[in-house]
Amino acid sequence: MLAIPVPFVVSLLLVIAAMLLYLKLGQSGMKSILFALLCAICTSVVGLRWTFDLQMLRFIQPILASILPVAAWYCFARAHHTKPPSRWHWCWPFVIAACSFNYQIWPQATDIVLIALYVGYGGALIRSSFTMPEEVRLSNVERVIMAERTAGAMLLFSAFIDSALSFDFVVYNGDHAAFIISLSYLVLIPMVVIAVAIVGFSTLQNHTETTSESTRILVSDADRQTPESPTQSKSQMSDQDATDIMNKLDVLMIEKASFRDPDITLSRLSRQLGIPAKQVSIAVNQIRGENISKVINAYRIEHAKVLLSTTEDSITDIYLASGFQTKSNFNREFLRVTGQTPSAFRALSESPS
Repeated sequence: MLAIPVPFVVSLLLVIAAMLLYLKLGQSGMKSILFALLCAICTSVVGLRWTFDLQMLRFIQPILASILPVAAWYCFARAHHTKPPSRWHWCWPFVIAACSFNYQIWPQATDIVLIALYVGYGGALIRSSFTMPEEVRLSNVERVIMAERTAGAMLLFSAFIDSALSFDFVVYNGDHAAFIISLSYLVLIPMVVIAVAIVGFSTLQNHTETTSESTRILVSDADRQTPESPTQSKSQMSDQDATDIMNKLDVLMIEKASFRDPDITLSRLSRQLGIPAKQVSIAVNQIRGENISKVINAYRIEHAKVLLSTTEDSITDIYLASGFQTKSNFNREFLRVTGQTPSAFRALSESPS
């Protein structure tokens, strides 16, 4: 039957994807690589479960399924904060194991907990995507946010699939289960793996204990410098405080040209300013009406405009010197900020007035 081998095909593709990720990212992308391999194992178990119907696989499959949303959450949470997420998240596989091995007492327990798990983590990913990730290269922020929302949507889709499976077993005795499983794994797993791979490409991995300690010291100092009043909204600060932070950011960009660092993140920017990352993000949004990624790109574009007007450097050399990593991103941002392509801007600046 065509539906049966689909999980095996997806599993093979995921193993190949893990190998390609390792070749591209090496040790720095280990979380994404391990996640792809975990998904490959899960899809293999699904295929074996529906091909041979081994009793043990009925218990192992939901346990592995419960690890996926936790692992996805862990990968994205690491992009938002320097501090690793709490380990209590990993208690869920043990809860599912307890439900699976006590199936006869409460047959629906495993399905209910799994559905709640995927809904909870799917919703959490979508909710967290509306906050600025601190450990992601600012040039890749928009892509990571979209990947996080996609991963959250796919987890919610998985909860819907689990509900459909439960309904199929109750009403149709599982006649459509193989098709539903195959369809879900064909769509769900690859999409989540792609999303996790994107965050793996975009998240810096070189954190050390010294860096973490210095971050805590700077954040503590900044909290004393710019305290929040008890009545002040957590998503807003006074105009004066926001203006002061933006002035400091302008000085940093002019004197240090930090925007030229292609690996600059909100967390790094926060340490350079000595101001908590959340306050920097709020101030930029409040004063400029844009996120920090677009503001940093605007500094880069201004620098590129100077180079285009005053040098004969190639456009490739200019976008690399301005902090961009790819020509496509440079062209897109240049057009957004100036309304012109880099080539058109250079040609206009060279023409006699």
